[in-house]
Amino acid sequence: MLLADLAFSQSTDSTLKFEAAEIHPTPAPAPGTNNQNMRGGLYRSGRYEVRSATMLDLVRTAYNVDANNVAGGPAWMDKVRFDIIAKAPGDSTPEKLRVMLRNLLAERFGLVVHNDASPRAAYAIRQGKKVLMKQSAGSDLPGCKPMPPPTPPGALTTYMCHNVSMPELPDQLRNMVLVTKALNGAPVVDQTQLKGGWDFDIKYSLNTVPPQAQSDAPPEVVNIFAAFEKQLGLKLELTKVPVPVIAVDSVSEKPTPNLNDDPPGVTAKMSTPPPLEFEVAEIRPSDPNPPQDPSGDCFYCPGGRLHISRFTMGDLIATAWNLNGNYDSRVIGLPKSLEKANWDIIARVSTMIPVNTSGNGTGTGPPAQQVDFDSVRIMLQALLKDRFKLALHEETRQLNGYAVVSVKPKLKRADPDNRPGCKEGPGPEGLGPDWKDPRTTNPQARRLLTCLSMTVAEFVAELPNRAGDYFAQYPGRVVDATRLEGRYDFTVNFSPLGIAMGGGANGASGEAAGYPISLPEAIEKQLGLRLEPRKNPATVLVVDYVAEKPAEN
Repeated sequence: MLLADLAFSQSTDSTLKFEAAEIHPTPAPAPGTNNQNMRGGLYRSGRYEVRSATMLDLVRTAYNVDANNVAGGPAWMDKVRFDIIAKAPGDSTPEKLRVMLRNLLAERFGLVVHNDASPRAAYAIRQGKKVLMKQSAGSDLPGCKPMPPPTPPGALTTYMCHNVSMPELPDQLRNMVLVTKALNGAPVVDQTQLKGGWDFDIKYSLNTVPPQAQSDAPPEVVNIFAAFEKQLGLKLELTKVPVPVIAVDSVSEKPTPNLNDDPPGVTAKMSTPPPLEFEVAEIRPSDPNPPQDPSGDCFYCPGGRLHISRFTMGDLIATAWNLNGNYDSRVIGLPKSLEKANWDIIARVSTMIPVNTSGNGTGTGPPAQQVDFDSVRIMLQALLKDRFKLALHEETRQLNGYAVVSVKPKLKRADPDNRPGCKEGPGPEGLGPDWKDPRTTNPQARRLLTCLSMTVAEFVAELPNRAGDYFAQYPGRVVDATRLEGRYDFTVNFSPLGIAMGGGANGASGEAAGYPISLPEAIEKQLGLRLEPRKNPATVLVVDYVAEKPAEN
């Protein structure tokens, strides 16, 4: 039944194709810049673009599935990145664009896939010692309804469920706030063998970490597993079930050549290129006394409005040129008068339609409008050059950074079923009743980063994205100097920088407050690696000229 419910459609109209398409390897990023994630996958005015996409990204986009539902294929699928620009008919829908992308991958990369099933971690609902739910009279409409938000903060979240059958319960769980996250996105299957509908209430905590309270009696923490066992008389137990996947049979690392030599050429056939300037933009000094309630602020607002608030010139340059790290060290030569001056920018940008219409891969619901941030950065660069007469150039300099070295590695070889990636929270072991969350026993170490099937080099490259506060003062990046090969599964439990530096845990004290663990300490004790200070090359922007005030709006 699970396979029947989740099977992926591969119906492809072989005649539905892009009118023209160019494929290029993604240029290597400049040292210290951040463009190692897929960007784009958006469609506007007949033009489809995707940048920095691995073959895994392209396959999951083309078939509208999660990366975990793509199986097989060569190791380079998760590493080599491509840029694609294509022209499509003006009436193209997200589904038609996905079919065009499937056909493009088949023609240019020789991609061959089939529907299959692969064992994946899942949670089975099973009977406990005694079922505590009430058999329903069957007169109520089946479903679970949330009760009003809990008070005080930290109290238990409650759902009232009536006439819910056990086969329906997994669907109800997916609609409960943060339950899917607590289950690490794993599917849930019914193995209770209970018949009919049931009435019950379920109460659980939204956070697995004990709240930090000034009193000696912080609110109770009840995870979803304890709620099932103590309130329903059921168990959520980790198991493996066959999950539908898109299985990759074969794919070439090098696409067939572009047809630039065939007049009039592919590029000439492309539809409207992305705009290089905002439709309209206003720059003004920030209010020195901003409203106390910033709830109305938004960076990208509905209707195609961009609102940048209280940015220094260094912030604006670093955003426009996509720099990581401490902006003071990456943007050199700013006049003293501009180092602390804050600016607001309100501008209008055009939106695009995403090819993937939902985050869960179901393709349901209307496509949401999205902004192409690569284009926005180009427009912001043009705005700064035009209104502030900004002139600058790039240089590569040796800046303070880190190197990760091997001490006594404690890394476990990866499960080949796992797709590479890091995420916040526990790994496949989940939060089952036999698993102890280290964040519960030590609330000050409230970060838990799980990495699956990652090389050490990939993990090192991910660190500034996952724990940027630790590296903000070290713009020289983090480099891998371990020489360790292979892929590993591991978790790292550490404290946010403010706590690690002695900031405490929101007033908590005593043994219950736990103790801080810095990221360098966690990496050494838990992984057997070490973060060592080192000078590394990084791209800096040297300002040749910038006006102290912008031209009039």
